[in-house]
This record gives sequence, structure tokens and C-alpha cells, in this order.
Amino acid sequence: MDNNIKNFIRSIKDFPKPGIMFRDITTILQNPEAMKLTEVELFNSIKDLKVDKVVGIESRGFIFGSILARRLNVGFIPIRKPGKLPFEKISETYALEYGTDTIEIHQDAILPGEKVIIHDDLLATGGTAKAACNLIEKLGGEVVQLSFIVELSFLSGRNLLEKYLVNSVVQYHDEN
Repeated sequence: MDNNIKNFIRSIKDFPKPGIMFRDITTILQNPEAMKLTEVELFNSIKDLKVDKVVGIESRGFIFGSILARRLNVGFIPIRKPGKLPFEKISETYALEYGTDTIEIHQDAILPGEKVIIHDDLLATGGTAKAACNLIEKLGGEVVQLSFIVELSFLSGRNLLEKYLVNSVVQYHDEN
């Protein structure tokens, strides 16, 4: 078994638009050994933290986020795109390269004082992760760590998240 998770990530040129190198984690998901290796790496970075909830960002953040919540024996909370959550919610709109996007969370998902880990598959510019942090903090929660499988470090997403502890398993230092 190859123990380098990066070797299980497929790179797809010009997706979703020209000039983008997409880092595809579905190749991790289709390989049980790669999934286990990724799970262990992610869990090792959080296992000693005191947390009450794990929040996963739609949609790939749900996969390992729910696994981490189960392993920590805490609740899992989804952050979703608008119109996907059925109960009362709060939202956060954030800037994209061209335009804006919005994410939502149920207003009763995080209780004041709860300690939260946020998980997503990829850290790029940090906009989505920062919006998720803002949602948690609006509800009175405390973000204790942000967890990612892949980090595109050349996009400097950590700069937007500098007040938080950030962990990523695999880093890409350039676009190739």
C-alpha cells in the first residue's frame, strides 16, 4: 500500500474551467485503503482536541466530516448551499473570484460555547471556510480547528484563516 495520500488524488486539467487544475478526491473514495489512510491522517490531527461537534461543508466535506464525528463520538452538522436545509437557518454570503456565494446552517445546530471542528475536502482561497467560521461564531460556537484533505497553498487560503488552527493532509505548492 502506498502511504502517500497525494498519490491517490487525481489531477484534472482545465476543470471546471480553463486554467484550473482540479484536485479530485473521488479516487481516494473508491479505494478503501486510501480512505482509511486519509481517515487516520485527519483523525490524528484532532484526536486530542476537546470538541462538541464536527461541521462538514457541502458536499465533499460531509464524507470525512461525518466519519470524524463518529470517531470522536460527537454530533455532525452539515453546512449547505441555500435552499437545502428544512428548518430555520442563518446564512453567510462571501466573495468568490467572480461574484458571491452563500452557505447556511440550522440556527439550532451549534449551542453557545460549543467547540467545533470544521472539515472540508479542499482549502483554496479560504472564502468558504471563513464563511463557515463566521456562521459558527454567529451561533456562539468556537472553532477549534479547520480540517482539510487538500490545500492549494499557492492560493494563500490560510491568510484569511490566520486566527484559526488549520490542518491539511496534502499540500500543493503550485498549480501543477
